[in-house]
Amino acid sequence: MTAPALRPRPVPGLGFQAIGAEEEALVLDVLRRKEPFRYYGGDPAKPPPMTAQLEKEFREYIGTDYALAVTSGSAALEVAMAACGIGPGDEVIVTAWSWIACFTTIVRVGARPVLAEIDESLNLDPKEIARLTTPKTRAVIVVHYQGVAAAMEPVELEAHRRGLYVIEDCAQSLGTRYRGRQIGTWSDIATFSFQYNKVATAGEGGMIVTRDQRLYERAVRMSDLGSYRPVHAAQVPAKEPAFAGGQFRMSELTAAVALAQLRKVDRIRAHCRALQARVVGRLQGLKGLKLRPVADPAGDFGFEPYLLLDDPALVGPFRDKLDARNVNCGQRTGTYPQYNRDYVKTGLAHAPGASPFREFKDWPAPGYRPEDFPRTEDLTKRFIALPLGWLYTEADADYIADAVLAVHREVLGLGC
Repeated sequence: MTAPALRPRPVPGLGFQAIGAEEEALVLDVLRRKEPFRYYGGDPAKPPPMTAQLEKEFREYIGTDYALAVTSGSAALEVAMAACGIGPGDEVIVTAWSWIACFTTIVRVGARPVLAEIDESLNLDPKEIARLTTPKTRAVIVVHYQGVAAAMEPVELEAHRRGLYVIEDCAQSLGTRYRGRQIGTWSDIATFSFQYNKVATAGEGGMIVTRDQRLYERAVRMSDLGSYRPVHAAQVPAKEPAFAGGQFRMSELTAAVALAQLRKVDRIRAHCRALQARVVGRLQGLKGLKLRPVADPAGDFGFEPYLLLDDPALVGPFRDKLDARNVNCGQRTGTYPQYNRDYVKTGLAHAPGASPFREFKDWPAPGYRPEDFPRTEDLTKRFIALPLGWLYTEADADYIADAVLAVHREVLGLGC
């Protein structure tokens, strides 16, 4: 069988590729009203509407009671942990395979990140919660990695039976479902991102959702210098004492873009899932290779199928041959094991006394070294990511499947 004829490389990207007249109209509305700040503008009795509308539509979309817009996905994680009262002396379990912010925001609130193994879904192995929980553990951060939901039922069972908060990091996976429910509704508090590479983008920005009135009020206070303004009090009256918070308020301009993008998420998801079906439907049962297991195949977003090769030595040649065929692919897509990051290797925070690792005599200590994570090391050396995007066509998807099949024959020397 001959190799497929070379096609131009597809243009990658999700939400930012869908930016158009809708975003422009909402941004111009903010500019024409000259009200870029969310809490007040020309009429003190009438707060600007854009961020409040984004929060309203977001909580309706997710199916939750409260939503709070903030400046970034990283800010959302920091605010969420502060809302839970997590601080110095506490521990937070998070997967070793996760984005920078998952680790650094834990350090920012003064707590210690405790790294966990992933399973073949590339999400948290629920059994790690029992292994890693200590009397100091306060929370588990569950990262829904690249559009695929973690197995939330066993995670919740393992965490809540131990009295731990569950924090969902949904930054990469807005619109993903698990058991028919949106991610972000399975936990005590959840966070989302509108960063450039995310499903919906405003360049930057974040969102926090919860059903817990207390966590919502504390998140608002953390995001706005301890304040609790009338727009929030109208949703739930203040009950919590004020405390010194940070400043993570979303602007009306950011909210305008994010709102237009939120309204496009389901269209982007439907497009990606249709493309993914054309790709993975032809790759089932290949020898020496399998697809990433998905806890809920009906719920994933579909923007990045993963191939897991049995032999890590074949990943490089496989990727090189796909790349030569103009197939966008990668072994890693911006995420790396936390223990390989410079800020983990040094164990430092912004000041010596702020590091949660300062008590360790030797660093990196056990639990922060590559040899402590054999499964994560193995899995992350064996996969190839096949991103799909808003501008990809059905012909692109069919070509990707053709190319994978051709490379499979060349590299593994095996039939289907």
